[in-house]
Amino acid sequence: MEVNQLAKRKARQAYDEFTNVEAMHLYIIPEELPEGPYGAPVGKEEPVVNKTTEWKEGQRTYSAFNYVNKDLHAGLPRKYPNHHPPHDK
Repeated sequence: MEVNQLAKRKARQAYDEFTNVEAMHLYIIPEELPEGPYGAPVGKEEPVVNKTTEWKEGQRTYSAFNYVNKDLHAGLPRKYPNHHPPHDK
């Protein structure tokens, strides 16, 4: 019975998250209504804070204007003149 439990413990230690789950923990998405419901008096005079906990290594904010998979777009120029250049350098 001890051998079976040892094998299960080793199997648990070798577990890794999927790439998309790891990425989900690194991206911070903005709240839809960070100051509360529309017209709420709570915190009316206080500025909205972006993040209340400490930043972890690799965390960054996420925007709707980012490419989902930046590796697919690396090195490709924009199709329209005078558009914002991609930050793939």
